[in-house]
Amino acid sequence: MNQTQLTETAFQIILFAGNGKSSAMEAIHAAKEGNFAVADDLIKTASDELTNAHNFQTKLLHDEANGDKKDINLILIHSQDHLMNAMTIKDLAIEIIDIYRNK
Repeated sequence: MNQTQLTETAFQIILFAGNGKSSAMEAIHAAKEGNFAVADDLIKTASDELTNAHNFQTKLLHDEANGDKKDINLILIHSQDHLMNAMTIKDLAIEIIDIYRNK
């Protein structure tokens, strides 16, 4: 994988992680309005988007484990921050939705 492909992969991670984070936040807003079916659907969408981002990350890990070392750049670090934060927000959204559902 060359530097351009690595940057493209980082942007794919940012894209899917951002979509997942947005869906998780929308799910919280839907639950706040009492729309739990919508909230549950949005959490499913968030999970799907984060799975797509995670698959790109896993490909990078597999490549490195197989000896394909990469030069780490700022965009790749940024993409990892996006993915980690989006996964945390999705987990918190699930908890917040449960609080709204049981209040």
